[in-house]
Amino acid sequence: MRYQRSLAGVALGLLCAAALPVGSLEASCTNRGSFSSWMKEFRQEAAQNGVSQRTISRALDGVSLDERIIKRDRRQGFFSQSFNDFSKKLATNHRLQAGRKKIAANRKTFERAEATYGVPAEVITAFWALESDFGVGMGDYPVLQALATLAYDCRRHELFRAELLSALKIIDRGDLDPGEMIGSWAGELGQTQFLPTHYLNHAVDFDGDGHANLFKSDADIIGSTAAYMKHLGWRPNEPWLQEVVVARDLPWQEADLVIKHPRSKWAGWGVKLANGKALPNDNLPASLLLPMGRTGPAFLAYNNFDIYLEWNQSLNYATTAAYLATRIGGADPMKGQDRNIPSLSGQEMKALQSSLTDRGYDVGKIDGILGAKTRAAVKEMQLKFNLPADSYPTIDLLRQLGG
Repeated sequence: MRYQRSLAGVALGLLCAAALPVGSLEASCTNRGSFSSWMKEFRQEAAQNGVSQRTISRALDGVSLDERIIKRDRRQGFFSQSFNDFSKKLATNHRLQAGRKKIAANRKTFERAEATYGVPAEVITAFWALESDFGVGMGDYPVLQALATLAYDCRRHELFRAELLSALKIIDRGDLDPGEMIGSWAGELGQTQFLPTHYLNHAVDFDGDGHANLFKSDADIIGSTAAYMKHLGWRPNEPWLQEVVVARDLPWQEADLVIKHPRSKWAGWGVKLANGKALPNDNLPASLLLPMGRTGPAFLAYNNFDIYLEWNQSLNYATTAAYLATRIGGADPMKGQDRNIPSLSGQEMKALQSSLTDRGYDVGKIDGILGAKTRAAVKEMQLKFNLPADSYPTIDLLRQLGG
């Protein structure tokens, strides 16, 4: 149970970070002014934005600063794991079976959601499984107190000020009471862990009772998740991720999420389906994704995979969610997941990032996480050193960089 609860906020750190410039994520800022003075000012702002005084009092009376939230916000490390380790822990057989049962129990609702928004049941269900284990791990923090603390804190105050205001508006329109807002430590709500702004703007009343309730109504959860993914740009009747096998002489520099080629071109380079059969010889664009480098699992990532990265910019999380959706939909287990592929430790990854920064590359924050900027810099150095440019850092590359 403790592990499941911990997953309630797994996506939040990276999801929130995706909305912010890198410089605003530093943990070394200093808070100035008292929390009570800040709260007085925020109450005035909420009233100016149309929130009723009744809601302001019901939601904010008694809310205090929680230093535990600030400390937790500044020590996130879940996403520093390798893709293989991460996906094994999250894309479990239990979630696979639970997802299929959830689809069977709500088949007509899922069919209506797909007809309305174009998002398949397995895609919705995979997010539902990862975000809260279908409601088991929604979090146990008072969301209003968490949001107020983070809105006051200097690190990401602008983001969370807007989220706190959205939370008040959700209460004001009657969807939730303040006491129902129990969720993740950083303010996500409901079984698919919507930030309040997403809840306010994209939650739908799919069961017809007059309110959008992402805590208790399966129909509202299904419809709202589909509506949000349509808003992000989901393309109906198109794939999102597909495991493949690659040839040894592939031009590795083409394996990059920002590079898309028709499937016919990937087929010409020896890429095949995971079962060894030929790829369809068509013009459907796809990127080759190698989350563990050229010797690890390989996927074709289609345009809809971009929506997973909109939901959460952690490549590990996005790939795991997309893979779990394919499994719920009937795909075979990942063939490349059990390969013993050496990966850099957190400290080695930080050393790599420091070396790349010293050479003039922008890797973002030196945090030990293999993000998009670090991958791009690794690829450039691999090309310079005449190494296979698969964007995956190795101890050999670190040594050549002098780390």
